[in-house]
Amino acid sequence: MDHVEIRPCRAEDIAPLDRHLPTPGASTRHADRFARQEAGHGTYLVAWRGGIPVGNGQVRWDGCAAPEVRALLGDCPEFNGLDVTAELRGRGIGTALVRAAEELARARGRTALGLGVAHDNTRAAALYARLGYEPVTEYTDRYSSTDAAGRTRHHADVATFLVRTLGRAAD
Repeated sequence: MDHVEIRPCRAEDIAPLDRHLPTPGASTRHADRFARQEAGHGTYLVAWRGGIPVGNGQVRWDGCAAPEVRALLGDCPEFNGLDVTAELRGRGIGTALVRAAEELARARGRTALGLGVAHDNTRAAALYARLGYEPVTEYTDRYSSTDAAGRTRHHADVATFLVRTLGRAAD
């Protein structure tokens, strides 16, 4: 893997994230995740390489928003929205982000971490299986995004929620 630093997002990271990791159709994604972190509901992890953001993902400490997942797992923390710059995929950055999320969960005394994967995202599904995540339930991942014109778009993806049991934090 290329040398990558992973750390929680800071306010000054939003502009570089918007510039280097834009999300088509969701112009406020990075700011929304940072606001969630500032409110204490999540940790927005960013992977940096040479001063440039090259990947990100969010730990939701209150668990998955999908009611069918919450009914089974309660507030099991969820790592969601994993994204790595297209030309750097396959170099271990996604794995490093997932492992960083696991370490954060362990440090908070959590015993498991979950994540969802859309049925059509076979590459991510293979990564999560390799990292030890096991399927728990199918669900519909519903989310909204705001585009540059301020319009809210609603999305729904058929997905599988996966969970990995975490060992204790290193002493």
